[in-house]
Amino acid sequence: MHQKNFTFHSALPQAESQDSFIDLDRLMAVVIRRIRTIIFAVAAFVILAVAYLLTATSSYTSMTQILLDESMTKYAEDQPPAASSQQADMEIASAVEILKSNEMALRVVDTAGLADNNTLLNPPVSPAALLKSGVSLIVSVFTPGRPPMTPEEQREAQRQKVAAVLQDNLKVERVTRSSVVAVSFSSTDKRLAAKVTSAYADAYLTDQLNANFDATERASVWLQERLNDLRQRAQEASLEVERYKADNGLTSTGGELMSEQQISDLNKQLIIAQADTASAAARYNQYKSIIDQGPDNAVKNATISSSSTDNSVLQDLKTRYLAVEKREQDVTQNFGADHPQAVALKAERQDITRQIYQVLQQLTASYKNEYDVAQSRAESLRESIDKVVGKNSEANKSLVHLNELNQKASALKTLYESYLGRFEQATQQRSFPIAKARVISVAGVPTAPSSPKKTLVMALSVILGLMVGCGVAAFQEFRDRYFRVEADVRAALGLKFLGYLPLLGQQSKSKSKKKSRKGDAGAEPITAEEGENGVAFERIMRISVEAPRSIFAETLRNAKLASDVMLQGRADRVIGVVSALPGEGKSTTAANFAALLASSGKRTLLIDADLRNPGLSRTLKTPPQAGLIEAVLGEVPWTNAVKVDPRTKLAILPVAVRDHLLHTSELLSSQGMQHLMENARKMFDYIIVDLAPLGPVIDAKAFAPQVDAFLLVTEWGATPTNLVRDVLEQEPQINSRILGVILNKTDMSELPRYSDFGGTERYRQKYVSYYTEVQPRAQVDA
Repeated sequence: MHQKNFTFHSALPQAESQDSFIDLDRLMAVVIRRIRTIIFAVAAFVILAVAYLLTATSSYTSMTQILLDESMTKYAEDQPPAASSQQADMEIASAVEILKSNEMALRVVDTAGLADNNTLLNPPVSPAALLKSGVSLIVSVFTPGRPPMTPEEQREAQRQKVAAVLQDNLKVERVTRSSVVAVSFSSTDKRLAAKVTSAYADAYLTDQLNANFDATERASVWLQERLNDLRQRAQEASLEVERYKADNGLTSTGGELMSEQQISDLNKQLIIAQADTASAAARYNQYKSIIDQGPDNAVKNATISSSSTDNSVLQDLKTRYLAVEKREQDVTQNFGADHPQAVALKAERQDITRQIYQVLQQLTASYKNEYDVAQSRAESLRESIDKVVGKNSEANKSLVHLNELNQKASALKTLYESYLGRFEQATQQRSFPIAKARVISVAGVPTAPSSPKKTLVMALSVILGLMVGCGVAAFQEFRDRYFRVEADVRAALGLKFLGYLPLLGQQSKSKSKKKSRKGDAGAEPITAEEGENGVAFERIMRISVEAPRSIFAETLRNAKLASDVMLQGRADRVIGVVSALPGEGKSTTAANFAALLASSGKRTLLIDADLRNPGLSRTLKTPPQAGLIEAVLGEVPWTNAVKVDPRTKLAILPVAVRDHLLHTSELLSSQGMQHLMENARKMFDYIIVDLAPLGPVIDAKAFAPQVDAFLLVTEWGATPTNLVRDVLEQEPQINSRILGVILNKTDMSELPRYSDFGGTERYRQKYVSYYTEVQPRAQVDA
């Protein structure tokens, strides 16, 4: 028994201290409370898993690994620059999609001869596939029929179906971040799985070879067409260059035009001619100046360089002249000018002078001719250059277009040579049977089934069971808005909690709910004549008397003590027993509370004031002929309607059941009722009134002015907390006079599950030695 002290609790619940974000104690309490739900969910999922493992068809998976290796073609073709990581990822992703494609599946069907394979055409049907086929069959009934297919169409449809099955059971994925692609196939036939996997690897390698060959072949054909076109265009461009040269006289030698060569040569010749002219003019002028001085001065004053002429005669004459002149000077100096020898030498000198002068005149005339020839030649060269330059300017204008034609011809020639090289390379690559992939793990025949994975299925079933069980448990916990423990009463209502009234006989609440309820009593009237299995009304009323050391009696004693404290100083006390809903056991509580008071020596009157559903009166062995209604109406004295229990001396004022009783609330608030209560207060210490539930009717509110305090009875685990709170908030005149709350029909075996760790409900077994349990076979629900 959860024994309470005698001080009133605060109207507001105490704030709970939260040391952590998650209260592990409460969480553990919830788990323990809902452990059966969790275990049931886990067991259900485990059973489903076992059923699945027993009925599922075993599947075998065979796997092969293909390495995408670009280095395999390094000896057959030029290597492109190293690809970036993004490009490598794209290539591997493309290979994965190629392996998954329908074209690859069809190739495997054809190469492996799987078009007629019965395992692929008629695989084991799963429940989902069976349902889908059933829906398709139903839909086909309401859709117009299609024309029959030809044999070719049937074969193609069968081929496509097998390819679709291969795609559904094929798994292709990249192995981590490597260049390896793992290809696996699952089938109920392990040899078929290995065959299909190997066929996929071979088909992919063949596809790579065929793709390279086809691409090279298409490139070769296209290059051949381009080569023919480029060859023809290059030839036409070269011919056009030559025709233009011929039409415009643009003859070239050594890579230059003839006019340009002529100008260069003429310029060179003109320079030489000008130099010769200058040289000839100098010589001519020199000799002319000597001759102009006369014979004597020409010989004496002229200095003739031997290098400027090759005339030996002039040199000889000059030598003779000097020798004769010296001899003449010597003879004249020695013998005088009249000496015959001097005269003879003078005559000889004069003759030599004449000869020298004649030679100089000849040389001057010769140099004059040479000068005239050189000057004439220079003039002729200037005229030739002027003519050639005029022609070259015209040629230069034509040369601009010629350069364009040459550039076009050169570009076409270069492009032709480039395409020719690529064509030869493509032609050579067609003969290289090398794929950029290789198989590094051969598909073998699996020895053990890959699915279903028993350990994984069982583990998942347990995990799912735990998840579902915890979800359902959480839902039940959040949905559980009923009174379970003392803390619920204080938190929801802010009222004093008086204790628990156990479910008599420890019947489970589920069994208790299955009983047929009639009115407020909730059970058939129990009489003493019901035999061994029945419980007489007298015993139900006297549970608190017959088992004074029981939890049941202790809770009612706590209610009595609460009334003594609250109603201290009053000689007579009227206590109303109410509930929020019918069937919560208020009638049984009122009867036992009154019996407890009567057994303690207090003059006690028990009034059944639930006029519409007098469940307490129905439990009497003999239905009363007159009762509260007749007493209030004045038809009979109220003392004549009172029944007295001979053992407990408890006075009972029942209700005689009437079929058509209207305005019960007015009857309870009438003058007759007030007069009855005034007289009863004079005769009794305690008046316990069994009132109608607060929720459906207003009888209790009409009688409330005559009540000193109320005892609220609530069914454990059945009455919503919000309902009770709302009812009490609407009736402040009742709420303010409530002694406390009693939780009735408490399943004491389940009670510790709803208490937090450290709660007093968990230590109820510690008080077993203080109580004597009573377990009648039934309990009145009213």
